[in-house]
Formats: sequence, C-alpha cells, structure tokens
Amino acid sequence: MTELRTERLTLTPVTLADDAFVLELVNDPGWLKNIGDRGVRTLEEARAYIRERFGKSLWLVVRDGSGERLGMCGLVDREGLDHPDIGYAYLERHAGHGYATEAARAVLAHAREALGHETILAITSPDNTPSQRVLEKIGLRYVQMINLPGHDGPSAFFTT
Repeated sequence: MTELRTERLTLTPVTLADDAFVLELVNDPGWLKNIGDRGVRTLEEARAYIRERFGKSLWLVVRDGSGERLGMCGLVDREGLDHPDIGYAYLERHAGHGYATEAARAVLAHAREALGHETILAITSPDNTPSQRVLEKIGLRYVQMINLPGHDGPSAFFTT
C-alpha cells in the first residue's frame, strides 16, 4: 500500500503501532453512531481489529506539520456491493475542517488512476448528512436506500 499526500494531509498505511488511536476511533461517539459498536475495548482487541480490517485498503489520515492522527479513509470490499466502497471515519473533534473531503478526494483519485477502478461506491447511515455531503463534494451521487448483509437497517447508497 502506497502513501498518499494532499495539501494538508498524509495518508499512510495503518500499522499495529496505531492501536491506541484505533481504540479511540472505534469508540468515538461519531463512529458508534454512524458505523456501530465493534466491541473493541482493549489495545489487544484494537490490534486484532487492525489485522482483520485495516491492513489492506484503509489509510491512517495524519495532519502534516503536527503529525496528529485525525481518522481513517480508504477502500473497502463490502459484502453485497460489486465495486469498492470508499469509507472514512474521523474523531468528532476533527469534524468541519474539510479533512474528510480532502482525504476522500485523494483516495478516489488513487482508486481511479493507480488501481484502475471506474466505479466507486459508498454507503452511509441514512441520517449521516455530513458524510453524504462529503460524498457529493467528491463527485458521488445518491442512488437509493439499500439493505446490506450485516447492517442494521437501510443504508444510503452512492456511486460515481
């Protein structure tokens, strides 16, 4: 997995050394509300979660200069979807600064240019308007509500 850079951010592969950040992120109120409780409560469980979920296609989003970890962004192969799904999550304290849009644009460009994906999908919780705005800003459009395996209730479905 290659490192990606934007004007203000570096997207770097998630490693086991990021366990404390992952533990914080998956227990952040925004994650719990919009993604769901993954039952990760210890550093050991965070390392297991990294090995299972983050190693191949999700980047850690770091603010240049300060080195502060902000969130994650990347591509997910999701059961029930025929193309990669762009996904992201940020600590709530970093909302409203444009980081999600900036990182998602970089991931989308990488998916198209380096990986050759013509179609990129995305899902959000039906009431997650901030995430939906990010998707629209990077050029995805809302299609319909769908039900996916392993998700409680419907998801708002977007595509390029």
